[in-house]
Amino acid sequence: MRFSDQRPSCAHKALRRRRFAAAIACLVLTATAGAEDLGVIGPVYPIAEKDLLASIEAKLRAKERGGELAALQAQAGKRAMKAIEEPQPVTGIGKAQKARTYYHDPSVVVPYPITDDAGRVLIAAGTRMNPLDTVTLNKRLLFFDARDPQQVRTAKALIDGERGRVKPIVTGGSYMTLMRRWKLTVFYDQQGVLVRKLGIQAVPALVYQEGKRLRIDELPLS
Repeated sequence: MRFSDQRPSCAHKALRRRRFAAAIACLVLTATAGAEDLGVIGPVYPIAEKDLLASIEAKLRAKERGGELAALQAQAGKRAMKAIEEPQPVTGIGKAQKARTYYHDPSVVVPYPITDDAGRVLIAAGTRMNPLDTVTLNKRLLFFDARDPQQVRTAKALIDGERGRVKPIVTGGSYMTLMRRWKLTVFYDQQGVLVRKLGIQAVPALVYQEGKRLRIDELPLS
């Protein structure tokens, strides 16, 4: 039998484990024996971590007792009301200086097939569709800046002249004030989504359907 084929017996394994354990014990005892008491440097305090929620609650109660919390709530309420009454104006929109007329094609390309409940394709992907083929824009859209008194007067005259066929849409100023004054619904173009889609660069501007396109007239004020 070759030496490379010999395997250690169970007795040899047990002997090695005992030697390893003895070596570990010696290391531990040596480290313990060599340890030195360095004393205490500075005062020692018990660890007392304050609950975060309890701390916040205590601060709020203190502000409430001092009236500061009520003042903060009132300020927050005023800011919220101001944001509702007068939202941020749409940027990049000027005042119409000259008459300009152009057209907007509302057609869209269907990005994916539209199917019915049975999976049959009703409209194939890539089909170009114009919503004005199936619906009609029965009201004119009037975009204007409510911060400009002249535009407000012009808008009111157009609304009265069209007898309810004009939908007023504000790009700046307080639409709520106009609603209370005019006793009718006034809309606000949030973040300028509509004016950018229609390519409106100046107001007042009147949008209405002409055939299968939308006509946009920018109206200069004299």
